[in-house]
Amino acid sequence: MTHVAPIGLHYPWPDAPAEGEALQVAPGILWMRLPLPMALDHVNVYALDDGDSWSIVDTGFHTRRSVALWETLLAGPLQGRPVGRVILTHHHPDHVGMAGWLMERFGAELVTSRTAWLMARMLILDVEERPSQQALDFWRSAGMDPEILAAREAARPFNFADTCAPLPVGYTRLRQGDTLHAGGRDWDVHIGNGHAPEHLTLWGREGDLVIAGDQIISSISPNLGVYPTEPDADPVGDWLEACTRLAALATPRHLVLSGHKLPFTGLPIRMRQLAENHTGALARLETHLQTPHTAAECFAPLFKRKIDEGTYGFALVEAVAHLNHLHQAGRISRTRRADGAWLWQSGG
Repeated sequence: MTHVAPIGLHYPWPDAPAEGEALQVAPGILWMRLPLPMALDHVNVYALDDGDSWSIVDTGFHTRRSVALWETLLAGPLQGRPVGRVILTHHHPDHVGMAGWLMERFGAELVTSRTAWLMARMLILDVEERPSQQALDFWRSAGMDPEILAAREAARPFNFADTCAPLPVGYTRLRQGDTLHAGGRDWDVHIGNGHAPEHLTLWGREGDLVIAGDQIISSISPNLGVYPTEPDADPVGDWLEACTRLAALATPRHLVLSGHKLPFTGLPIRMRQLAENHTGALARLETHLQTPHTAAECFAPLFKRKIDEGTYGFALVEAVAHLNHLHQAGRISRTRRADGAWLWQSGG
């Protein structure tokens, strides 16, 4: 995820809720935070008061620590009432990890987009002990550092099942234009893309709230990555289309409840920043490619911070995403190097 300056935004709550506690951010809506064992060390989850039960938006990783924290939240801020629904904004493990646990515990309904459910269930079931040949070929095509490639080739890859409870069969689909009633209000469903396919965002009918997941975050731009599952994907194009469409809905009075960082207002400004962050990166990348480079040699024009071992994988898939977008727009060309890596160059 790329850091950008959150100019012109306002944060009504300067601090996040403590572990095991909740903050009321609007009538019937609680904000809670769960830890993540990674550089982005938290995920925000929300509880919508449905009277005799709760609708939970996103869930955190499935770990012993998360289970203990959920037990604390259920007994404390959630007042011992059951979870009736789990609403997933998208399929990534920090959002889906505890969904199956909550479903089994309460017989809760799962509500999400079709693609999010299919991706989550497929990836939780797909356990690999070693990287697939497709993954190795993809990393070579991106020009991955040979030492990192050798280490990855010999290691067990991350599996969704490592941090996600099994996801039972059955869900309720939400799609563009649907309406959901939760937390005492009606929400219009608008689908985002780019960071994750068919990413749900929920826009309160009263015009004051947006539950945004990772589609809209205050101070970081969500990772737009290409993976071996679809090596020619164009998530940057998907992202820019979604930014344009969602920006038309944004008003200054919207309070945005995101999957990470702090709730904020100033949404029209933020939507413009999120798009400009990537159009600017594309322009810098095109200039950089006046000399041929692999994806792994394109970090400097894309990222305004040092890429270390912990962020290398995210940087690589995002570099490929921006290269794919320029290539499919006819702004750069590519040729295959003898070692299998793509060399990209400006000039069509």
